[in-house]
Amino acid sequence: MRKSKGAGEDTSRHNGSTVRRRGDRNSEGDHDGFGSGSLQDDDNDPATRREIRSKYRDLINSVQQNREDMLSPSNNKLTEVLEEANKLFKDVRQPREAALDAQLLVVATDLGKEKASQLFAEGSSFNPAAFAVHLLSFMGLNRLENGDNEEENGEEGYLPNDAWDRVARRAECCFRTAPTFHYMMGSFHAEPPPPKQKIERQRKATNKEEKRIMPTQLKKMEESHQEATEKEVERILGYLKSYYQDDPSTPISYYEFVIDPNSFSRTVENMFHASFLIRDGLARMYLDDDKLPCIAPVEEEMEGAATTSRHQCVTSISMKTWRVLIDAFEIRDTMIQPLNTQNE
Repeated sequence: MRKSKGAGEDTSRHNGSTVRRRGDRNSEGDHDGFGSGSLQDDDNDPATRREIRSKYRDLINSVQQNREDMLSPSNNKLTEVLEEANKLFKDVRQPREAALDAQLLVVATDLGKEKASQLFAEGSSFNPAAFAVHLLSFMGLNRLENGDNEEENGEEGYLPNDAWDRVARRAECCFRTAPTFHYMMGSFHAEPPPPKQKIERQRKATNKEEKRIMPTQLKKMEESHQEATEKEVERILGYLKSYYQDDPSTPISYYEFVIDPNSFSRTVENMFHASFLIRDGLARMYLDDDKLPCIAPVEEEMEGAATTSRHQCVTSISMKTWRVLIDAFEIRDTMIQPLNTQNE
């Protein structure tokens, strides 16, 4: 019996020393040591742990079931749930409880995000009727007084005299306008300057001789160009007739006749002057057996024939085409000698 008693006394002393050592580690007094021991018992109490987990599950279910109500802007149920979760989080000690707290936080975060986006969408729309009601309330609309005139004026109240002044003072802070300018010596009305009198300049009298000379000069220039063109056309017609009379059975190629292998500009001039021959009916163009254009003078008997049919066509040539034609027809010399060379 003594031994058991002694063993019991030793056990109590050992437990007491253990409690005291824990109390010394957590706080300075023996009373605090016993308090920490009671907290440790609560942390290991299965009933307390189950109660905390059950409360977390109830909060999660309430958020999921009341989701539509919590999305309403006037509902603060989500805030209350978060505050309750903060209180429960103080007693979280085990991983299962922390996982439930994280699950609740995820559900609440998704709900808060959806609620915020809904508020932003509603805030972006403008309701003119609601704005008019708030504006009338701010301007001091009185719906009680002056009730006799409501039926006559068709209004639901009346506005005080300074209603619009109140709106102007409220809106003044939203605009940074420059201060109005005031004259220190009274008002000054600027008058437009008198219009300046236009001085008409005397026109110089034109000399009659100049009027006579200018048209004469232009007429002479036109006549000189026309005479030069007619002479060149007649000269080219002479070449064409001479080549045709030498061998009437051999067709004269149009390109061999007008192309000058030594000068692109003279080639263009020859084509230009040859077009006058065809226009005036002094020459004709036709296609040979190879479908290549040929040119020949019109005989005097055919000039007066009324049955001759005419067709118009447009020919063009470029520097590249000019070189290709020279190589294709093997043109080494021009059939229409230049005028300067002929004079020499």
